[in-house]
Amino acid sequence: MVDYLARQPLAHIYRFSDILSEKLWHLDTRAHAQVFLNDPEEEGHLSSDDFLYTRCAVVANGQAYYEKILHSPEQMPMDLTFESLLYVALTAYNRKTGKNFMAVSAFNYETYSNKQGWAK
Repeated sequence: MVDYLARQPLAHIYRFSDILSEKLWHLDTRAHAQVFLNDPEEEGHLSSDDFLYTRCAVVANGQAYYEKILHSPEQMPMDLTFESLLYVALTAYNRKTGKNFMAVSAFNYETYSNKQGWAK
């Protein structure tokens, strides 16, 4: 994926970053995190990193899976992570230009950033 993206125009790398940030942001909700919060082993604790990496896995599994989880938060997986998806645009940009990717994504995808999604 990185090699393919690195061969595309820079605008595609920026767009990939923006689309990824938007999809991650939409999954950043209390309803999607509830599966983690309900886990007796976690005792109501939510690892913001683990939740982000799980959201990455949902996106990486394709449009149909993403839509299913987006509309059925109770099906959010607990056993999938894909942290490296966060570095695809950065790595592709670096390979293409030899420089560090310094763009700010369209959406803040860090856990708890979607204020509406976390409102009670």
